[in-house]
Amino acid sequence: MRALVVAAAVAAAAVDVLRWLRVAQREHYLPGAAWRFARRWSSTGPGRLRAAALVVAVVATAVHPAPGLAAAALVAIGPPGLSLRGRTSKLAWTRRLRTVAAVWVGLQLLVVTVGVVAGIGPLFAAMAAALTPVVVDRALSLTAPIEDRLGRRWVQDAAARLRQVGPTVVGITGSYGKTTTKGYVAHLVGGSRSVVASPASFNNRSGLARAVNEHLTPGTEVFVAEMGTYGPGEIAELCRWFPPDVAVICAIGPVHLERMGTEEAIVAAKSEILAPADVAVLNIDHPGLARLADERAAAGRRVVRCSSAPGSGTDADVAVVDGRVLVRGRAVGVVDGAGVHAGNLACAVAVALELGVDEGDVVARLVDLPRPPNRLTVSTAASGARVIDDTYNANPAGAAAALAALGRLARPDHRRVVVTPGMVELGARQDDENRRFAAAAVAGGVTDLVVVGHTNRGALLAGAHGGGAEVVTVAHREQAVAWVRQHVGEGDAVLYENDLPDHFP
Repeated sequence: MRALVVAAAVAAAAVDVLRWLRVAQREHYLPGAAWRFARRWSSTGPGRLRAAALVVAVVATAVHPAPGLAAAALVAIGPPGLSLRGRTSKLAWTRRLRTVAAVWVGLQLLVVTVGVVAGIGPLFAAMAAALTPVVVDRALSLTAPIEDRLGRRWVQDAAARLRQVGPTVVGITGSYGKTTTKGYVAHLVGGSRSVVASPASFNNRSGLARAVNEHLTPGTEVFVAEMGTYGPGEIAELCRWFPPDVAVICAIGPVHLERMGTEEAIVAAKSEILAPADVAVLNIDHPGLARLADERAAAGRRVVRCSSAPGSGTDADVAVVDGRVLVRGRAVGVVDGAGVHAGNLACAVAVALELGVDEGDVVARLVDLPRPPNRLTVSTAASGARVIDDTYNANPAGAAAALAALGRLARPDHRRVVVTPGMVELGARQDDENRRFAAAAVAGGVTDLVVVGHTNRGALLAGAHGGGAEVVTVAHREQAVAWVRQHVGEGDAVLYENDLPDHFP
């Protein structure tokens, strides 16, 4: 029996680890990611029952080995809904993933061997299997320095190429809006300068190194680098390799509060981008950035203040308000407000002017601003319904803008549908923000709220309660799309607000 329990637990862990390796890969191999998501999956209704049963089975194994078989079965089954293969994000056996998996095998076998030698093999094997996400995180921690060293060569090559080509570097960061601002900058500057922008969301060290090594060529005059962070020190490191001449902080919000704790900590982490820059372009709509602008100006550094707040035309150097583009209070152009992110555009206009682009050239290029995919993208479905795709947006300010866009698009006496899993990584504010979003949707005339998944289901249902909208709950996005196709037709309007990969509950 004892040998059978040990073998069953080891086999179950070998199955379960595929889930947590996939989570780790999707979360950029950040140590702690697997356990963080294990807690998420254990907080849902079915997940709580499984987690409680697993704890009981493991504890009981200390008394008799037989419950270890139940523990092994629960580990192999995994959290209800978290599949081995995945629907939206398959496990890719890259060199890095194979390294993490090999280290996990070593750690797992070490724990089991110690237990067998100590005469409590079933208990140790059951515990190690139940704690597979924790052991995966430990493997991520142990391999992180190795990966850092392996990737350093490519980063050094990129830094050397950047120095050789010598473009003006524009670094862009923010809680959200980085990719949109980057696209606006590249477009406004691209009419008169040779521009290379980091592709997609290549905003960490390896992504920027790849962008430079693969795309930066002699003659490039401007390199636009999106810079992301999950904590203090990360942007400072990016700036050591890719120092910006012009640094932009386009927005601050509660995104990543789960990791950083407070908005003040987010401001501090994002402000690392300013250290090497000659010019700081700051969206002063957030009080933390307004204070940062004042502090930098008081220190004698160049600051360009940007805003999209009503009445900001005289307070900001560049503002975009009600479709008007204002430079030092003077209206220089207009934009179609539908789908244009005003604060991001204000920052982009400021960058273009700082780089010496003629004001007339900037204004001329406002008419065909790029629309980033999956961010307030409007289309017409085969049914005749109007569809707003805002699936790459996951912050409260953007969600409010999307609801406003739905209100403009909707026709009287027709369905207004919101499909959403809610917003994540908002820390202690997550439930409140999702309740407010659902309440605002219902108050704004949404007739149907389709809640996807379990992550924010409780908060969204609470926000919509008593509002008069029909509320539908589905397990995943494919079911939501099927519901929309069945119920929505000509004249109706649908907003897909945010989307979560299937490693979220």
